[in-house]
Amino acid sequence: MKRRTFLRTGIAATAALAIPYQRSLAFLYKEAPPAPPDVAAITGAGKEITLRGKDIAALSAQLRGRLLMAGDAGYEEARHVLNPSFDKHPALIAQVTGPADTRAAVDFARDHDNLLLAVKCGGHSFSGKSTCNGGMMIDLSPFRNVRIDPRARRAWVTGGSLLGQLDHESMAHGLVTTMGTVSHTGVGGLVTGGGTGRVGRRFGLSVDSLMSVDIVTADGQLRHADEHEDADLFWGVRGGGGNFGIVTDFEFQLHPMQRRVVGGQIMFPINRARDVLSLYAEYGPKAPEELDMILLMIQPPGGKPGVTGIAVCYSGSENDADRVLAPIRRLGAPLFDRIRAMDYVALQRSGDTDDPRARAAYLKSGFVPDVTADLVSAVVDGFEGDPGRTTIVVYQQAGGAISRIANDATAFSHRDAAGNLLAITNWAVGDDPTEHIAWTRRYWATIEPLTQGFYTNDLGPDQTAAQINRNYRENYPRLVQIKNKYDPGNLFRLNANVQPTV
Repeated sequence: MKRRTFLRTGIAATAALAIPYQRSLAFLYKEAPPAPPDVAAITGAGKEITLRGKDIAALSAQLRGRLLMAGDAGYEEARHVLNPSFDKHPALIAQVTGPADTRAAVDFARDHDNLLLAVKCGGHSFSGKSTCNGGMMIDLSPFRNVRIDPRARRAWVTGGSLLGQLDHESMAHGLVTTMGTVSHTGVGGLVTGGGTGRVGRRFGLSVDSLMSVDIVTADGQLRHADEHEDADLFWGVRGGGGNFGIVTDFEFQLHPMQRRVVGGQIMFPINRARDVLSLYAEYGPKAPEELDMILLMIQPPGGKPGVTGIAVCYSGSENDADRVLAPIRRLGAPLFDRIRAMDYVALQRSGDTDDPRARAAYLKSGFVPDVTADLVSAVVDGFEGDPGRTTIVVYQQAGGAISRIANDATAFSHRDAAGNLLAITNWAVGDDPTEHIAWTRRYWATIEPLTQGFYTNDLGPDQTAAQINRNYRENYPRLVQIKNKYDPGNLFRLNANVQPTV
């Protein structure tokens, strides 16, 4: 080859090879995208502040997940929670994908004057604590995964997971742990509040099967807590709600249980409510721990006939089901009896579409120490329907394995309750709720003297700080000490809040 031809060919080849290399480095020479605009925000203490665009951009660059502001694609969907009564607009929504994202978001909130911070998992908070106006929502929904070790009977569940995922994966191995009654409930909120469910009388609360947590505390540290490491923090997480941080990973003990249970509803006309509720007084204390009974009283709007009855889950031997359910069936001829052998996971999903929290709703609730004649009369005599609302009473039985653990063994302090009573009203979104809320409060005023405290996961929007403090009972002083240690600035305050004293 002639020297001139060789040089010309070599130069052309080098230039051709350089083109893709130059393109691959082009991002180094591009200008950085413009910073978002400054955003008005609010701190947890109610102070108005401005979040600088450059700081928002820096946080966005740290996250593997998305950081959303009003106007961004996905913001409208992310800001909503289950109860449409709460129509709030966070200044920022951090959709975290793991512990690193969670730490970055917590650091940002703390370093910006303790920015008002809401944590959303399933978004089921009846009092709207999963969202906020003008603060930051940490949205855990992209962070969902369940891993089962069937030999060790252990489950590892990430912080944004829903209880239906855990039921689905664990029951595939004939294993279970107590996990609520609606499959789209977030594991994080359910468990840190205690965690009731259809197998609670048999296996205890969710926190009774909790072995360890990984949790991001207010200082941005990712801590592992169990009975031996950060044991006081582990104690507080089991019933103290979201007061101490954001749990990014849960480890649960699982329990063997057959997948097939006997479950469903048996319903009667509403005028049988006294008989149905009285059944709890007579049969409830004697019922086997494998039987879970949930009382229902429902008065639909528009003058439709009301109904009452019992939703059951019997997880014992199917051969014993008729004997165990006989006291319920002795109530007489029902409107319908849909109790049958069925898949436990399907039973856990059975209330997903009619969850009252998915409609405009107001709630009052309390733990019942005993089902007395006075309680039966207060619940039944004061129950009224209204053309503009659905009126609901729910009573979920407790006892059994739940009551065999001391009140101070975990932060959950209501082991002695016979059950949990709820009064709920629903109305159409957009209707004026004033009278419906007023009626619920009047009704509850006749029942409340017969209750002792309330389930923190049913925290209402108008419970006072003093009521919350009293609700933790003898555990409150220890919870304050833990709050002072791990969240002295009260960054995590949108919950059944334990206020620090330092």
